[in-house]
Formats: sequence, C-alpha cells, structure tokens
Amino acid sequence: MNIEPYIQILTKFWGYSSFKPLQEEIIRSVAEGKDTLGLMPTGGGKSITFQVPALVHDGICLVITPLIALMKDQVNRLNSLEIRAIAIHSGMSGEEVDTALENCIYGDYKFMYISPERISTRIFQAKVTRLNLSMVAIDEAHCISQWGYDFRPSYLKIASLREYIPDNIPFLALTASATPQVIEDIMVKLAFREKNVLRTSFDRKNISYLVRKVEDKGSYLIKTLQKTKGSGIVYVRSRKRCKEVAELLVANGISADFYHAGLTDELRDKKQASWTIGETRIIVATNAFGMGIDKAEVRFVIHWDMPDSIESYFQESGRAGRDGKPSFAVLLYSPADKKRLRDSIRKKFPEIEKIKDTYEALCNYLQVPLGSGKDIVFDFNMYDFVSKYRLPVIETYNSLQFLQREGYMEFTEEINNPSRVHFIVGRDDLYKFQVANESFDGFIKLLLRSYTGMFSEFVPINEEALSRKSAATRDTIYQYLVKLSSLNIIRYIPGKKTALVIFTEERLVRKALMISPDNYLHVKEKYEIRLDKMIEYADSDGHCRSVYLLDYFGEESDRCGICDVCRERNELSLSKYEFDIILEEIKSVLSENNPDAEELVKLVDYPEDRVVKVIRWLLDHNKIVPDGSHKLSWKS
Repeated sequence: MNIEPYIQILTKFWGYSSFKPLQEEIIRSVAEGKDTLGLMPTGGGKSITFQVPALVHDGICLVITPLIALMKDQVNRLNSLEIRAIAIHSGMSGEEVDTALENCIYGDYKFMYISPERISTRIFQAKVTRLNLSMVAIDEAHCISQWGYDFRPSYLKIASLREYIPDNIPFLALTASATPQVIEDIMVKLAFREKNVLRTSFDRKNISYLVRKVEDKGSYLIKTLQKTKGSGIVYVRSRKRCKEVAELLVANGISADFYHAGLTDELRDKKQASWTIGETRIIVATNAFGMGIDKAEVRFVIHWDMPDSIESYFQESGRAGRDGKPSFAVLLYSPADKKRLRDSIRKKFPEIEKIKDTYEALCNYLQVPLGSGKDIVFDFNMYDFVSKYRLPVIETYNSLQFLQREGYMEFTEEINNPSRVHFIVGRDDLYKFQVANESFDGFIKLLLRSYTGMFSEFVPINEEALSRKSAATRDTIYQYLVKLSSLNIIRYIPGKKTALVIFTEERLVRKALMISPDNYLHVKEKYEIRLDKMIEYADSDGHCRSVYLLDYFGEESDRCGICDVCRERNELSLSKYEFDIILEEIKSVLSENNPDAEELVKLVDYPEDRVVKVIRWLLDHNKIVPDGSHKLSWKS
C-alpha cells in the first residue's frame, strides 16, 4: 500500500507531515479491508484514523457515536475544513432525517455521523443499502460491552448493519480505554471477520500521577495553584461545586472559570475558547468537559472528587501533557470520599420496583398508551417530570439509565438544537413568489444572503442574528418564518434545548417489564468492582501509580519513577534495581518464616543499611505487618 496519498490528505487538511504512533498502522489495516479495533489513549488522534482514509477512498464513511454534542462538534470541524459532513440523531424530525439520508445518497458527502439508536429505524434500514459506503467507524466502542463502564444496548444493533451493506466494508472500532475482557467482547459483538487489535501503549511517561490525602481540599488547591505554573483542569462531580470551586479560586487571585452541561452552548463555547487560548488559566468542570478539547499544553489535571472507575479517571487525567512535556495528574482524596462513593451505590442502583415505578410514571408523563411508542422521540424535561411525580432526582436519573441499559429506551442528556430552515420550492418558484408577494421579498433575500445550502438541506439559523442584521425584532423574524412555513415555501423548525427520550420498545404493562434480578445484581457487582479498584488506587501508597493503572488495562510496565509512591521510594537513595532485589528477598524469607525485624535484616543477603531502609518503607506502607510478638508477615 502506498501511504503517500494518505499523508497528502493529512497535510492538506490537518497540517501534519506524518502520523502519530499507531495511526498509520490502523489506516493500513482499514485500507486493506480488515475489521480493526484501535486502542488509542485520550489525545492520540483517533478521528484521524477514519477521516484520512475516508477522504482518500471513494464513498461515504459512516461514523457511529453516542454523544450528540461530540457528533455536532466533529461535523462542524469537518465543514470548517470544507469537507462535507452531516449528522443524523434523535433530535431531528423525520423530514430532516429523510432529507439528510437522500443528500448522502445523491450528494457528495464524505461523512455521515449517526447515533446508534437510529440504526434500527425503518427509514435508515431502507436507505442504507443505497449508500456508497467506504467504511464504518464506531467511536466509543467500549459502549458495546456489558463488561464495560458505559454499556449502551443500542450499540448491540451495530453488527446488524452487515446485513444491509457489502461484505467488504471494513468496521473500525475505536476506544481510549478497554480492559482485556472488553477488548474481546467488542470484536465478538461487532462480528469481526477475524480478530484484529492494534494498540499503542497506554503508558504516559510524562505524566506524574499523584494522590494527595487532604481534608481541606480548597486550601490545598489554592496553595498548589499559586506555586504551580501553567494551565489546567479541575474536575468535580456536581454543577454546584463546579461554580463554588471556580469562585474560590478567583477570590484568591487565580484566573479560573467553570463549565458544565447546564450552560448554554454559546456560553460553553465561549468559556472553552477562553481557556484554550490562555485567557482563562484554570477551568473547573464536570465530566461534560472533555469532548473536542484541542489543547496540548495542559500542565495538570486535578480531581477534586474521585471518579467511580479507573476508566473515567484515566481518560480525564490523560488530558494533561499531550505535548509530551512533564505534567501532573492529581487526585485529592479524603476518608469522606470513600464513604460518599460507597453511599452512591444505593442511589446508583434503585430497587427494581422503583425502576418500574419510574417507567410507569415516564409513560404516563409522556402520554404513551400501552402497546405503542416504539421508535418515537419525545422531548423530556427532567425537572418538570420529577416535580410532577415528586420523585428523587438522582435515583430517577439512575432508574432511567437502568431502563436504557435494559434496552427499553434511550435517554439523551440535554441538547441544544438550533432553529433550522429548508426551502421546499425551487429557485424559479421562489422568484415567482417573491414577485407576487413583495412584503416577503426583503426577508427572503436576507435569508439567502445570510445562509447557504438551504435548497438542498435543513440549515441551522439564528433568529437573533437575523434580527440584528435587519433591525427587525426577533418576534418579527419569527413571524416571517412561521408564515413562510405555512405557505409551504420553507420548512421551519424552531430551536429548542431539551433532553430526549426514545422508546426502543412499545410500552409494556408493569408485569411484562422484565428487569432480571440476576442481571441487576451482575451490573451492580461489576460497578462495585470498578469502584473498589478506584478506591484501592487512591488508598494504596505502596504501588507505583502508573503500574497500577496500566495493569488494570492488561499492560505490563516498570515503575514510572515519578509518581508520589515512586518519589518516596527514590528518597531511600536506592536504585530501582536494588530496591526490587531486596524486596523479592524479603518476600521469599517471609513466605517461609516469620522473623522479627532484627532477624529479617540478617536473613537478607544484602548490606544491612539498605535492607533496613526497605523494611522501614514496607512497614510504613503496610506491606509487611507485625503481630503481637513483633513477628513479621507479608500482607497479601
């Protein structure tokens, strides 16, 4: 395979003269028609691996992603490069979806982004056979595995695409974090023709992982940021704390702002842009901050609150140091965090009967009759719903997540859909209308001057911007749009900000709503295991942080030498080689005997002063423990 055309595309659109590690291998694999699973850490450039080959080859690349905001972000980026891309998701009307699919069949689009629940709809299945596909890219591929931390049943439908498309169309599955079990599951669930995993090491040698056990996190954060240079992210778990921490930093002379999903798109974009260009030094954010981050020089990522899985922590902390320079990932940890996470299990897993109560209340709230509702998309106001039925917010949210996991519905977070306009008459008929209806002529010209492409597709518009351009009120603009729509000159879909509920099955009677106790307990058990591993990471102070993280993902490595645990070991003035030799000898002795400390020093064949240092370190870190008679044993 000649790699030159791919490098030319990379240079032309992205300005790079060579690929990052693993990108070229993945591209070669896909170009050869092989189903491929690519494991690349956060910031590794996953999108390049399908965007570049799609531009080299004929046809359209189908990209499946569960995150509507990320989908929109990538489509906007591609369009800004004058690469034709389109998104199809649950927030669109049936007419919009139909128009978009027809444009992909007959137009010159190179990318069609789609949310996974759309795959099983009749309109998509009817038209996908007419698409000239070059490849299928599946982002966030770990979502297909029930062993993973973010399982989505709609991902299980992806393999059914193979029934509608030619056999030679390769699947490219991409994820930033997957355990060995999840890796196997992805390939099975996507019906890979043969196993094919390409991965780069998850080892981030430039990141120093630190755990700081502190009660007063605010004081620690202020002191740390006042003496630390560079830009960073502080992750918290609630919108309220997000704002509070940012205000605390600002009050102490530190440039900071906050970011969460409850802000408008415009405000989020403004805050992210200000941080990206360096006007704001620190962004305090919930996990909503992460998509589309394109900032290499992040010197630190600090977690005020502990995530509930290693996968989440690794992804979020991996946003530090993408430029390869020394960076820090700091977890602030207190005994209260452990209790909070343990207590969260009850709210995370409401009782099965409460989940069924939520389902019935939701169906009644949305006025879905028994036996209907399948594939229908509903606007959903969470606040209004819990208020009307007097439901606890967190448990209700988690009940909806569980109903989604069981495959009864899809629940999207709040999305902001702008207003859209599509001219449904041709240019000649529009001209005749303008001549016959002079009062609309100026407004139609304003629309056509302001936006392009409205004759072939639905185009996002901004009524406020049109109001400013024309010196007319926003209401006047709205009335023009509504009137033109009623006259069948345009289709006008007013913008709205809402969450969505999509029923993937018709409404069932309560007794037919099957939530298997075994499955419920299985999911809960897996969650608790992931939670325990996260707590173990924070509690452990005798195990290299980097080794611990990499071991979780099935990768072997030597200790990093720069995490807090390694630094403390380095202070012993022992090389890694010496420390490990003495450590292994101590383990060997304690596997057969239980001497006291003085006896142990003599039993290890190494200079006494060095053996004493290692024993003292092992005692301090609770790796060896004395009994009532001061006899030592290895704590397994």
